[in-house]
Amino acid sequence: MSISLSAILIAKDEEVDLPGCLAALSGLARETVVVVSDDSSDRTEQIALAHGAKVVHRRFDDYTRMRQASLDAATSDWCLWIDPDERVSASLAAQIRSTLAAGPSVDGFHIPFSVLFLGRILRWGGLGSETHLRLFRRSKGKFVGGLLHESLAVDGKTALLKGRIVHEPYRDIPDYLSKLDRYTTLAALKRLEARQRAHALHDLLLPWDFFSRVVLKLGFLDGRPGLTWAGLSAFHRWLKYAKLAEMQRGQTP
Repeated sequence: MSISLSAILIAKDEEVDLPGCLAALSGLARETVVVVSDDSSDRTEQIALAHGAKVVHRRFDDYTRMRQASLDAATSDWCLWIDPDERVSASLAAQIRSTLAAGPSVDGFHIPFSVLFLGRILRWGGLGSETHLRLFRRSKGKFVGGLLHESLAVDGKTALLKGRIVHEPYRDIPDYLSKLDRYTTLAALKRLEARQRAHALHDLLLPWDFFSRVVLKLGFLDGRPGLTWAGLSAFHRWLKYAKLAEMQRGQTP
């Protein structure tokens, strides 16, 4: 029995990651919708079209509206929200097929995630038990949020699948650093708009976050990749508040 499933993505300059993502969806999704940011400068659009995807152009304003545009362009009964740097595992694909073919009584499914970094699946340091609401009945879902950290709201009951999505957010350390400035700036802007304030205690975030991930959450068990992830994550968290403090100074007469 065929299933009515649309995979929905947003993409900007994703020519490296997009082919693997789309290949993993082959034979699973009836249609794939890729919303390409108008300022994308590489072969993202051509790659999407070569894989038979429906391409929608849109000027980037915030992640929530970009996600909603991908949902609005979908036509299947069910949607799978996925990003170019994520891969549907074979076990998850099989479970999605059998679950949707059986006619589920719920309206959404949370999916477990595995984070791949520097060639290793990270199981400690706060990772390993991460799940996200990603598979949902199209008529019941909508995206909410704002500039950064959008989320999915499903009007109905949800359940948990067992198969995993493998997420490789950064190919290597240079890739992490190349994205760091954009992500921390967006995070600081979001806090500024919410009238949050940076204060002196935020200066302690870097050493505390590193200690928490490595020692309290046993991140050292993931070896060098785990230690590297902990260090970069701690710096990321500290930097967004440092930028927030700088933005606040700029607002002071």
